[in-house]
Amino acid sequence: MYEVVKVLNNNTILAHRDNEEVIVMYKGIGFGKKAGEYFEIPNQAKRYLMQKSYQTKNNIYDIINYIEPIYLEIAAEIIRLAEIKFAKVSHDILLPLADHIYYAIKRMDENIMPSNPFTNDIRLLFPDEYEVATQGKDVIQKYVRKVINDDEIGFITLHIHSAISSNKVAESMEATRVIHEGILQLQSDLHIIIDVQSISYVRLMNHIKFLILRLNTNEKLQMDISEFTKDKFPFAYEQARHMCEALSKVLNKDLPETEIGYLALHLERILSITLDHQNSA
Repeated sequence: MYEVVKVLNNNTILAHRDNEEVIVMYKGIGFGKKAGEYFEIPNQAKRYLMQKSYQTKNNIYDIINYIEPIYLEIAAEIIRLAEIKFAKVSHDILLPLADHIYYAIKRMDENIMPSNPFTNDIRLLFPDEYEVATQGKDVIQKYVRKVINDDEIGFITLHIHSAISSNKVAESMEATRVIHEGILQLQSDLHIIIDVQSISYVRLMNHIKFLILRLNTNEKLQMDISEFTKDKFPFAYEQARHMCEALSKVLNKDLPETEIGYLALHLERILSITLDHQNSA
């Protein structure tokens, strides 16, 4: 049996049992219930187990007290969309995602629109998650009659990615920043402009996406081309090494040297195409 902690609305309850805090969503489940009352969760109900970090910091109650329940419903529907797209989705993102969307709408009402300089890179790194986040834009509009911009879609994408991987939102944001700043540094050092819409750039981002996936699953590349790329493309190899070291640091993962060689190959392709195009212009 679960004990009602707080009735959020007719369809949403915050409850606990032993050391477990859950948000339960089911049509009419909150109607007539009061704090301290015990109840069984229906089999058809959606239950969202709260992250341990929220429970230990005791900030679950702070969030529940200021956030409107409609934002929990928005987050729950976005999670449902993610579950259609992906095999397994962690419900741990319910509160963080609802919290983020609540403040995003609040900032819109106050005409404060923070930019996300990594939106394009996030879209390329996590295209499936971005697709779900774009559907989430429609969910938000349906519930609160507000239209979020592409930058906010990018932020929501990171929450969805954190629900299907071992990467936290902050880690994914830092990984995206490392890649973005690495590309900017290349442009600055070589006085070039890299076309971020080009096929070679999309392929680079796709490679990095799978690089991060390999780190999370401890999968190793079978063929080592590090010595080849180090010998043939020393500049690209050095840039790849710096980028890999930074990624390893922000993701707290040991990155094998074999990854550097393949990343260097992608960087060399982009640099070669960009420089050829610039010289012929």
